[in-house]
Amino acid sequence: MHFSFTHRICAFMLAASLCAGYAQADEYPRQPIRMVVPFAAGGPTDTVARSLSEAMHAALGQIIVVENKGGAGGMIGTNQVAAAKPNGYEILLMNVGFTTAPSLYKKTGYDPEESFEPIGLVVSVPMTIIGRSDLPVNDVGELIDYVKTHEDAMTIAHAGNGSAAHLCSIMFTQAIGVDLLTIPYKGTAPAINDLLGKQVDLLCDQTTNTTQHINTGIVKAYAMTSKQRIPTLPDLPTMQESGYSDFDVGIWHGLWAPKGTPEPALKKLRTALQAALASPRFRQRMAALGATVLAAEATPEALAQKVHQQTAQWTGLFKKVGIEPQ
Repeated sequence: MHFSFTHRICAFMLAASLCAGYAQADEYPRQPIRMVVPFAAGGPTDTVARSLSEAMHAALGQIIVVENKGGAGGMIGTNQVAAAKPNGYEILLMNVGFTTAPSLYKKTGYDPEESFEPIGLVVSVPMTIIGRSDLPVNDVGELIDYVKTHEDAMTIAHAGNGSAAHLCSIMFTQAIGVDLLTIPYKGTAPAINDLLGKQVDLLCDQTTNTTQHINTGIVKAYAMTSKQRIPTLPDLPTMQESGYSDFDVGIWHGLWAPKGTPEPALKKLRTALQAALASPRFRQRMAALGATVLAAEATPEALAQKVHQQTAQWTGLFKKVGIEPQ
């Protein structure tokens, strides 16, 4: 078969293009990666991100820079990654709020199931139900009886609409069959400050924010919201132990890349995530926060399933309690 000079040139160019593509895939990552955290620096999600970026750096051999891009309940940073060039150099670490936004806002700018490539789940942080130090009850059974008889006078704080603290407060009031006045704050810190100042009665928030206050005795601790007790608070019973078998809420964190990110880059990111979650240093840091490392769920399939299930769950819950998208 005779090939013209033009055909030979085209074949050469095609082969060179394919080789270049394979070389680029093999070389990824060739520059620092940006891990966007859609919340302010110093918060619990940021804390997870900085430990994770360090552990993934060791696996990838490339620096991962954490960038805090807060605002609009996490939607600003989330949308930044959704719109980023899908080349593996910008990824998102987000928490359960990823799945609540579609139920709270008419226009989020992203679809949790369509706008991203899932990398995998990272950690889950349990929550605690705590009260002001002078509440005249000492365990969760007494608390529930007290709340039911003082429903009109009780308040429960949370860290803003759609936050995990908000979800937990809704689940708590629904579980025990009361309608408490909920007080939204712009973050956990001001909510805890008002609880310490006895301006509000109750708060449900993650162990990363409450453990120190519980251990120093400046708040009263009533229950864990996870299925099991945790080593850092071994004497604190779960809501399930108290008879509420369906009560299970925590702050899970996941890692995503923009839709269309090449599979070779995704594969390396997923492998690096799994290596990071196996790191003893990372595991020790998470244990100190009361967080559970989700090593068995550090897969795109597990994260996609979590997003699908949770999006439906929160949509149903918000409709049930009359929260409409704004």
